[in-house]
Amino acid sequence: MFQLARRALVALVLAAPLVATSPAGSVNAPAWQRARIAALPTGAKGLYQGYLPTLACPTTGNCVAAGVYNDHANVPQGLVLTEVSGHWAAPRTIVPPSDAAKVAATTPLGLACSSVGNCVVVGTYQLSNGDTESFVTDELNGAWRAATRVTLPSDALVKGQNAQVRAVACPANGSCSAVGTYFTNAANPVLVGFAIDEVHGTWGAAQVLAAPANANASPFPSVSQVACATPGDCNAIGSYVDNQNVQHAAIFSEHAGLWSAGQPVPVPANASLYAHATLSALSCAPSGPCTAVGTYYDYRGATQVFATSNVHGAWSPGLPVPMPANAAANPKAFFYGFQDIACATATTCSAGGQYRAHSGLYEGFIADEVNGTWRTASELALPAGATAAGKNGGVVALSCVSAGNCRAGAAYLDAAGHYQGLVVSQVNGRWNTGSTLVLPGGATSVGVAGGVYALVCHRDNWCTATGSYLAGGSTYEGFSVATN
Repeated sequence: MFQLARRALVALVLAAPLVATSPAGSVNAPAWQRARIAALPTGAKGLYQGYLPTLACPTTGNCVAAGVYNDHANVPQGLVLTEVSGHWAAPRTIVPPSDAAKVAATTPLGLACSSVGNCVVVGTYQLSNGDTESFVTDELNGAWRAATRVTLPSDALVKGQNAQVRAVACPANGSCSAVGTYFTNAANPVLVGFAIDEVHGTWGAAQVLAAPANANASPFPSVSQVACATPGDCNAIGSYVDNQNVQHAAIFSEHAGLWSAGQPVPVPANASLYAHATLSALSCAPSGPCTAVGTYYDYRGATQVFATSNVHGAWSPGLPVPMPANAAANPKAFFYGFQDIACATATTCSAGGQYRAHSGLYEGFIADEVNGTWRTASELALPAGATAAGKNGGVVALSCVSAGNCRAGAAYLDAAGHYQGLVVSQVNGRWNTGSTLVLPGGATSVGVAGGVYALVCHRDNWCTATGSYLAGGSTYEGFSVATN
């Protein structure tokens, strides 16, 4: 599951209900009874590597999803799906900017919606010389505008570029911020972070995200997610390499439209001197404060989880998040980097991913922050007959409707060794046993590259999830599933 994310629908028509059986004792958990099956554009040959990673739902029954499908010539094409009042419209293929190669792979990497009919998709596309550039495409009042190339800073490499815009956030209509990386035109090209802002519906030129003061001359930054409280007031997370070749977690902040130099996040006290720290996921509570989670090496070299929060404008030092009691000495904790954390309040969050148990098997974990304190993570409770979460399974997406009431999307290995999609509910602070999704068309597995990629819930306890499944052979198709 999610192989593409480790390395680097379509018209949805009503089908037989994709029912997820409710575990005993979870009468207040939502019933996943509404199913949609993805019908790809004419001539399509399935989803590219099962890639349908992004979903945004401004209100109940009004969603946008984005991913990649293979066209008739097996060329990856960007895809946008729109749901309006519970009905999914015909799919939209993203047409790359006019300077794209005639046969160009187009890959959406980020999606955000400020309101119904006002969304942005960001991603990458190829030029005829093989270079990779970044694009943005806007939906304004229900109409999508043509994709345009991101204008990189003036020191950008002209030939040999590999620009990657990774994430976008839109706090208001026509006001968005996106972040990514590009190579400079130095004698030895250097990878640098950038941010680009949309103001009143117009995208400006990108700004350089300056690395922290102790950064290496080649800081190799990663900038993975961004969140904004108001237009021009944002935070982005990632990592960089310092002048001792040690990787640190970093936060880049924007105030009044200006991005300041990145700030390193101090790692927990038990960290190795070579902590190899990074922040993987970011969530902001409705009231504004944000929390980020990531991983680091402890003094034994074991990969552990930590969290940091923005309190009164300042980010706290990293706090360790203990793995479940059955974790191996090196749990090899891992976040997929999609929706690994969700926060209902400033001090109440849930985060999930994957870890290795004493048995050597890989399991999913969910950790809860309650009143500002992170509790020891719990193992993802799997249905009867499951063998483990598996190396390509675990928790991938979370969404919270209120404190102590969250939902998670995950995957696990069944008794036959097939990966299955899973939805899990937290009710009044307790995580229930997961429920297996019944796949469209009698499919028996989501496959190693499929599963629940994205999940969005609203306070009316309505949720929708999107992902992909193995339809036959090596072909993946998309699905969406919603609660009543």
